[in-house]
This record gives sequence, C-alpha cells and structure tokens, in this order.
Amino acid sequence: MATAATDRRKTLITTALMAPAALWLFVFLVLPFIAILVFAFGERAPEGGYQAAFTFANFANLPARATAFWNTMILAPVGACVCLLVAYPVAYFLALKVDRRYRLLLVSLVVVPFWTSLLVRTYAWMFILGSRGIPNLLSMIGIDDVRLINTPFAVLVGIVYGYLPLMIMPIYVSLEKLDRRLIDASYDLGAHPITTFFKITLPLSLPGVMTGVALVTILLLGEYLIPQLLGGGKVFFIGNALVDLFLQSRNWPFGSAIAVALVAVVVLVLLVSMRIAWRIAGTRQVDLI
Repeated sequence: MATAATDRRKTLITTALMAPAALWLFVFLVLPFIAILVFAFGERAPEGGYQAAFTFANFANLPARATAFWNTMILAPVGACVCLLVAYPVAYFLALKVDRRYRLLLVSLVVVPFWTSLLVRTYAWMFILGSRGIPNLLSMIGIDDVRLINTPFAVLVGIVYGYLPLMIMPIYVSLEKLDRRLIDASYDLGAHPITTFFKITLPLSLPGVMTGVALVTILLLGEYLIPQLLGGGKVFFIGNALVDLFLQSRNWPFGSAIAVALVAVVVLVLLVSMRIAWRIAGTRQVDLI
C-alpha cells in the first residue's frame, strides 16, 4: 500500500511539473498548427484572408511555388553540409587539441557573432559581396564583370556564416565528452590517426553531428531574411513565399497549405536524420534535439 501511494504521489508531482510546459506547447504550438491546418482547406475571401470551405485546391496548387520549394530543398541541405564541413574541424580543434586554459575563450569567440543581430551581419555581407566589395577588388587586378550579390552563391555564403555556430556547438559538446582513453588505446594498438578518426572519433561524435545537421537544416527550411537580402528577390525560399502570400497577396489558405507542406518536410528531415544516426551509431539512443 505504501509503495502504491508513493507511486501515485510521484505521478502527481511529475504531472504537476510537466503541466505548465505541456500547456505552453499546446497553446503556442498545437493550436496555431491546427488553425493553419484549417486555413489550408479553406478558400481566399474576396477581400483577402480566409473564407470557410473544404477543398484540396490549395494543396493541388503547390507546384505554383515550385521554385521556392526547389531553392529551399537544394540550398538548405547544401548549406547544412557546407556548415558541417567547416564546423567539424573547428569543433575537433577546440575539443581535442586546445589546452583547457584557452578553450573557454575560444568557444566564446564562436558564440560572439550571435551577440550581433543577424540583420546587421547580413547587411555587412551585402556590402562585401556587392559592387563596392569583392567585385571591386577583383576589378582592380583585371577580373571584371564578377557578380556575387543576388545569386545562390551569396545566399549560401550568408547561410554558412549565419548558422555556423549552431553547427559547431553540438559537435563540440559531443567531442568534448569523448573518452580520450579510447583514442589513446587505438594509438597504442598501432592504429593510424586516420583509422582512429573514422573508427572511433567520428562514430562517437555522431550524435552531435546529427543534432547540428538537423538543427541547421530545419531552421534553413523556414529562412526568410538571408534569401531576401542576399538573394535580392531572385532567390526565393519557402519563407519568402509565405511572407508574400500572408502579408501581400493575403492568400491565407494557399500560404497555410505551403506551411503545412513545410512542416511535413521538417518531420521527414527529423525521421530520416534519426534513422541514419541509428544505423551508423548502432542501437544506442541518439538525441537530435
């Protein structure tokens, strides 16, 4: 009887502690998504906005924004992969090569860019990639007609610069927790450093890698600011299409259908990432978020 009463008390305490967070998620996550889902099956009112109906026409019309989907589906994974290629060596150096006395300082320098607004940093790249920046320097040495701004390359540069810290930190945490005795044992047994990396270091850091890739990719799927400023209206992401449909065209049902499709893609990215992580890491649990 005492054990049953103790279990009930623990259950009540757990429920009470989880209730505020559950309520918060329900009000600010579940309810808005339900509203968007309802809008997605409606029609555009004559004056704009939402008109009650039940139709699949908005989902059937998704190919009308195929360019935004295509740009997002290409540049978001490519941007995440480039971030990974740049972030892993940095995280490896910080976690395994730097003396502990200087590690905190260097990790802080990775986070410093987040202290400045992304808008300001993106405007800085507009100047660097604009006609008075790198193209002007190239023209001085005889390389003319180089156009960097308002191109997919400019958007990719902004993506890597803006999201690189989000890729570095999960990988750094994963590597920093790595048991270095395993690496030492590998060297003692005569393994080459490259073999040690691919057999021990990389597999054990996989949770951080998958967390960083999933986090950056999911955020990029809804990115608006970087394509808008560095793409100059010529490189549209899904986020740009949503802003246009909700605020300018006022076609809320079609915009809601695109938002629902975006959520479906995000869920798919998470499932695929978890599946890949489980296959590579074996049976142990891999947390992506």
